[in-house]
Amino acid sequence: MLRARRKTLTPDTPLTPVPAEILGQFVRQGPISAGELEAAVRRFKKAIIERAVGGELTHHLGYPPGGAKPEETTNHRNGTSEKPVLTDDGALAIDVPRDREGTFEPRLIAKHARRFTGFDDKILALYARGMTVREMQGFLADMYDVEVSPI
Repeated sequence: MLRARRKTLTPDTPLTPVPAEILGQFVRQGPISAGELEAAVRRFKKAIIERAVGGELTHHLGYPPGGAKPEETTNHRNGTSEKPVLTDDGALAIDVPRDREGTFEPRLIAKHARRFTGFDDKILALYARGMTVREMQGFLADMYDVEVSPI
């Protein structure tokens, strides 16, 4: 007889508390619903991803936004483009910064990538559990509000 084992959850690194002033921008004081919590997590994830990709552009260009551009640099910031990305929490519209010369290649969410890490693993897990393609199509529509072709 097989017995299910309990997984012990041990974080790899200790979590640093988020400052109250940052939390106040995402979650109001007092009781909140599950939907409000989910929306706050999605907004926070979007902000973190956009901040990280913006940092990648700063590293690529060699100067911060609003900072003095090095004289040898001809490339500079050129606004943002909205990119739909499928995350573990559903679809997010991420504003990805651009550079004038088009040489910036984001690493966190690469050009032409539409899924944030972890999503493909979940699809493989659904296959491994024996779900049909049509069942997975329904699951993705319910959980992530995404329509995919069963073909």
